[in-house]
Amino acid sequence: MDVSRTALLAAACLALPLLPLPSTTSPAAAASVKECAGRPSDFDGDGLADLAIAAPYDSVDGHARAGAVTIMYGSGRKERLSQATPGVPGNPENGDSFGSALAAGDFDGDGCGDLAVGVSEEFFGAPVPGADGNGAVQLFHGSTGGLTAGRQLSPSRRGSDRYGAALAAGDLDGDAADELVIGAPAMGGGGAVVVHGFKSRARYQLTQKGLRQRGAVTDQFGAALTTGDFDGDGKDEIAIGAPADTVRFDGQGSVTVVNPRTRRNVQYTQSSQGVKGAAEKWDAFGGSLAAADFDADGRDDLAIGVPGEGLSANQRAMDYGDGMVHVRYGTGRWEAWTQRLLKGTPRYSDRFGAALAAGDFNGDGNAELAVGVPGENAVQVLAGGRRGGLSRHRDLLIKGSGRDFGASLAALPSVGRYRTLSVRRPVHGLVVAAPGRGVVTLVPGSSAGLRPAKARRLASGPGLYGYAFG
Repeated sequence: MDVSRTALLAAACLALPLLPLPSTTSPAAAASVKECAGRPSDFDGDGLADLAIAAPYDSVDGHARAGAVTIMYGSGRKERLSQATPGVPGNPENGDSFGSALAAGDFDGDGCGDLAVGVSEEFFGAPVPGADGNGAVQLFHGSTGGLTAGRQLSPSRRGSDRYGAALAAGDLDGDAADELVIGAPAMGGGGAVVVHGFKSRARYQLTQKGLRQRGAVTDQFGAALTTGDFDGDGKDEIAIGAPADTVRFDGQGSVTVVNPRTRRNVQYTQSSQGVKGAAEKWDAFGGSLAAADFDADGRDDLAIGVPGEGLSANQRAMDYGDGMVHVRYGTGRWEAWTQRLLKGTPRYSDRFGAALAAGDFNGDGNAELAVGVPGENAVQVLAGGRRGGLSRHRDLLIKGSGRDFGASLAALPSVGRYRTLSVRRPVHGLVVAAPGRGVVTLVPGSSAGLRPAKARRLASGPGLYGYAFG
């Protein structure tokens, strides 16, 4: 799996009536193949990295919190997408939260990067006061001219599902086209995940019950997603976060890794064998996820954020938490990280691990791990290596200003206008958001690693600007 791509999955296989994401190319798509190189971060096929920035609380045509997404093309051109964009079904409405989640991938196999946008609070019909939205996902297809509106995906049976609250992309079946994984953490009895395009099937739904797990209505199964090739077979598996899962304790959280081809799955908690620490109330294990090959062994490793982990003395129930990050390597080895092992001092409100991103920030072919610490307005970056994986040696602490710097992160390949994606080992830059302030910062990468002294404001805007990236 490419280190800049993420995804998720939930349980039980249930076919539902919806056309699959196209797995073959049309004549028009075939023309695009000649000009698009199949990179999910390139929406217009010009060889430059593009970035999608969500602002789910932005106002559109006078509708508060309708939501919008800004596309920053590598050429310097900008485009604003919303439910007012021509070709997008429906209309902007108060509270729709267009941009609640984003995922980039080549969903139709034409070689151009496509974009999926979550609209988790969309209601089909009259809004229900105080209730979660039904939810939907809007597709935009890449082309040599940029993104164009595609179809909208939604559940056939609609409830307060928050369908589209989390999204991920990955090639789950080895057909060279990405599948779209959609989290609906309020669906049914505790959440569900729906996969579109898998082996040309319409879609199928995964739930805790289908995975033979005990579920509760508050578990939020599918609230966090990522995909990675954890077994080294060349095809991606799905990791599903349920940060409020009550396995034994209220809100302790869990993560389930599912092989969609065999439906085999394994659930992890902080009480699993090899995991340091122990499950406790409100830890939120699985609140964030990232996958990449940190030890260069050919298998992706899984990083799991536990932002509610309490380390400080006299911490109260449901406080934010000092935070912790667990990493499970493809070999089965576990390790744990906190600020006690790194630069900085843990505090009960730091939320270390609230956001994660993986990228090759120095171009050496090994993935590094960036950990958001929004309560400290900071990001910790751990170096990867061929001997043992992540290391605190060369640990980098990036400090921001204002509140919630580090609340969302992304790794952007070959950042910088006019820099192409065609190099053998593109250097990633780190994109850091402070959504409460609406500020997005770019920290460029180099052969020496990330360069905080060269960080610059990339963009800014209202409405939780930078809440999610694609």
